[in-house]
Amino acid sequence: MTGLSLIPVFMIGLLGSVHCIGMCGGIVGAFSMAPVTVRTKPFPLVVNVMKSEANGTLLLRTLSYNLGRIGSYAVAGALAGSVAGGARLLADMQVWQAGAYALAHVMLVVLGLYLMDAWRGLARVEAFGNILWKRLRPLTGLLLPLDSPFKLVLAGGLWGWLPCGMVYSVLLTALLSGSALSGAAVMLAFGLGTLPVLLAAGMFGAQLRGVLQRRSVRLASGMVVLLFGVFGLLRAQHGLTPDWLAALCITPTHVAGSAAGQP
Repeated sequence: MTGLSLIPVFMIGLLGSVHCIGMCGGIVGAFSMAPVTVRTKPFPLVVNVMKSEANGTLLLRTLSYNLGRIGSYAVAGALAGSVAGGARLLADMQVWQAGAYALAHVMLVVLGLYLMDAWRGLARVEAFGNILWKRLRPLTGLLLPLDSPFKLVLAGGLWGWLPCGMVYSVLLTALLSGSALSGAAVMLAFGLGTLPVLLAAGMFGAQLRGVLQRRSVRLASGMVVLLFGVFGLLRAQHGLTPDWLAALCITPTHVAGSAAGQP
């Protein structure tokens, strides 16, 4: 995939974070909790220092588990990309290319509806992920208490495999990327897109999560993701190739060329 085509993947992660907050808000809160003692009397100067240390600890914890989570996304993307067998394997399969490309953007339309709570069909896809999650979930207990950055990275890595229709929809794009490296890049861009909101949620807690779960926020985010899918389908159907449209489509290079009628 080109670097430009990763921009919408990042944006999908950023906008889809409203779903992450609703689904994983409890996990964010649990991972962010740390036993910190703050003295209030009789040394106010010490209070400021200790509050600063508490904030630093919270930031470190939040970054640690998100590092693990994004790392697991990259691993999943590499696995999905390698399944495709590389761009060379797909080179002589233009019909399948076009079908898979269209399906990836249909999934974005479905994801947009899901974020808007207009249609919950994507939740059925999450049920398949429970098969793997049931095997991984017991491992989380082995990491308790979460009292070190290393444990938090591992816990975040397990968290990344939590069944999530949004992740699965982007994994389809990673599959289309044609290689393990490109697949990892797709999921890394997506994971980095989710980072700002989940980082802020870990730092500022339930108040921010409440704001992001407002219906107006979900509607706006879902609508933008849906439009990403619609633009991609229009490009596949009509061969639209202007640069500004390419920036809005999650288009593997070899698929884009086929959609535009190029060799």
